[in-house]
Amino acid sequence: MKLHMQILIALGLGLKRNWHIFFGIIAGIFVGVFLHNHPNMLVDNVLTFIGQVFIRLIQMVVIPLVVSAIIIGITSIGDNKQLSKFGSKMILYYGILTTIAVTIGTVLALLVKPGADAAQYIASNVATDVQASVAAAMNDQEGNILNLFLSFIPSNPFEAVATGNMVPIILFVVLFALALAKVGDVNRPIVSFFESVFAATMKITDWIMLFAAPGVFALTASACASFGGGILAMISKYLLVLLAGFAIQMFMIYPLFLRCFSKVSAVILFSAIAEAMMVAFGTASSSATLPLTIACCEKRGISHKISSFVLPLGATLNFDGTALLQVVAVLFLVQAYQVPLTPFLVIEIAILAIVASSTCAGIPGGGLITIALILNGMGLSPEQLVAGFAFLFTIERITDMFRTMLNVTSDAVVAATIADNENEINYDLLNNPQSYEDIA
Repeated sequence: MKLHMQILIALGLGLKRNWHIFFGIIAGIFVGVFLHNHPNMLVDNVLTFIGQVFIRLIQMVVIPLVVSAIIIGITSIGDNKQLSKFGSKMILYYGILTTIAVTIGTVLALLVKPGADAAQYIASNVATDVQASVAAAMNDQEGNILNLFLSFIPSNPFEAVATGNMVPIILFVVLFALALAKVGDVNRPIVSFFESVFAATMKITDWIMLFAAPGVFALTASACASFGGGILAMISKYLLVLLAGFAIQMFMIYPLFLRCFSKVSAVILFSAIAEAMMVAFGTASSSATLPLTIACCEKRGISHKISSFVLPLGATLNFDGTALLQVVAVLFLVQAYQVPLTPFLVIEIAILAIVASSTCAGIPGGGLITIALILNGMGLSPEQLVAGFAFLFTIERITDMFRTMLNVTSDAVVAATIADNENEINYDLLNNPQSYEDIA
């Protein structure tokens, strides 16, 4: 099938699966513009309330979702030879791609300044409070750079959970998960508990996503009611920056990475995983796409040994598309609230974006759910940035679909590279699209 037809099919799947979200966005724009021209404080207050409820519901699941996902992902490796043989390469390759993605997002956001035009829509007293919070956090950290890293180590993990301090939580959970992976079968009760927590939290997330259409409608309508139709031109700059970053990562970085670290052709690989890429775009969920990703890789030349090890962990831990989105989104907010951007702050945002993306669940909305981790490291909370988040949620579903497709492609790129390195790839099958089996 020609590439342009695959793209059209992907767009069709996205519209079909998410029509209610798109309808909420369009309806919110019309209602918001109408309210801007014909103000109604009661309706506007109700819309603001609904939008804030949606944001708080998303925040509610962050800690249990992140904790359970990390523990399940790490313990699934187990204490076996695969951990040392494939694990080090997998971590290295994922780290390289995510670092490059964050660098691309940072450079584009600093050059284009997508949030600069949004500053006029932010109340001056709110912007001042945000600037003060960030300045206080930066003064504490810049006084002694070692204090920044010391703050990552929790003196009391339960206190970190109670205060929502995400980086110390993640550090403790990673160490705890590694210990569980090493102790063998005795870990089953604990791992089973967190598997249940993850499943239950995913179910809660599904319920929250049922509220996505009215939530996005309310956020969009509230933003347009406050700021008028000009918000669309402003947010389009943010969207263009993201799409440019995604395109650079997909069509330049992945082919270059494959050329440097393997003999796999990017064109052939993209053709082999086309179905998974389309479903990732349509569902905006790398977890939901995982079975198809594995099927595409295994039936088209990549061994089961590699696919079954690298791809599930990639769907849990590797999100370079998410990292790119998060660093652009945070820099958008920083520019919108006119927070002075120092080199130290930019580097901190980039580092926290890498950490936050690796804790993201492969579900719709996951990229903006874990953005709280980055804000927390800057001395902020999402409640302080409600207006800014309203801008981001206006096009969140659209950006979510693109970043998920990038995440899934990245997983397959790393799996193919490791398979090539370990002689676990059938090139006769991979390089002959005519012989591909149909994916069930």
